[in-house]
Amino acid sequence: MGRHAAATTERRWPVGLAVVAGSVATFFAVGADVGAQRIEAVAAPAVPVVASRPCCVQVVEAVHPLAPSVGPFEAEMGGDALMSASRWRVDDRPPVLPVGVAPETGLQVKTILVSREISVIFPEIQSIGGVRPDALRWHPDGLALDVMIPNPSSPAGIELGNEIVAFVLKNASRFGIQDAIWRGTYWTPAGPQYGGMAHFDHVHITTLGGGYPSGDEVYYR
Repeated sequence: MGRHAAATTERRWPVGLAVVAGSVATFFAVGADVGAQRIEAVAAPAVPVVASRPCCVQVVEAVHPLAPSVGPFEAEMGGDALMSASRWRVDDRPPVLPVGVAPETGLQVKTILVSREISVIFPEIQSIGGVRPDALRWHPDGLALDVMIPNPSSPAGIELGNEIVAFVLKNASRFGIQDAIWRGTYWTPAGPQYGGMAHFDHVHITTLGGGYPSGDEVYYR
């Protein structure tokens, strides 16, 4: 090998070493950046807090048991935690309605649904009548409710009764509403039909029934 060739070879070593050193520095810089991203992902909460619907968000374990594959960074930064978090989801099914203030014995399913909804939406209501003897079949057959209004002749009581009538009529299809009577007016989903019906201390609500419960029903909002 000539002197010029030897000199060229000797000059290449520092350049090659600089390339290797640069690659190593780049690798560690990228690795540090990726590692930081993974740490942030693990630290983030698995399920966001939904303040607007605290009653309707429920965390349940997903049905599918398989977790995603875990790479080297996941293994270093908590792969088990990532796999565990991946098996959770948000369940947005409507909440189950608790038993309302009305005695439910003898009521049909649509009547029960209305009673439970009113008990939740209007906590001011402390008394709802259901099955009782009557010359007409609505109460004896479990098709009717008497929603008793506190201070029914006061402005607040009248407004509360109006709100309940509006609520059941707005949801007439889901509740199976036949009619509602309040302060002398007979209401159907099509609108007011005629007056002269009394009912100044309670809102009378009649449903289409839907049949008697078997005991296995779950009532959702």
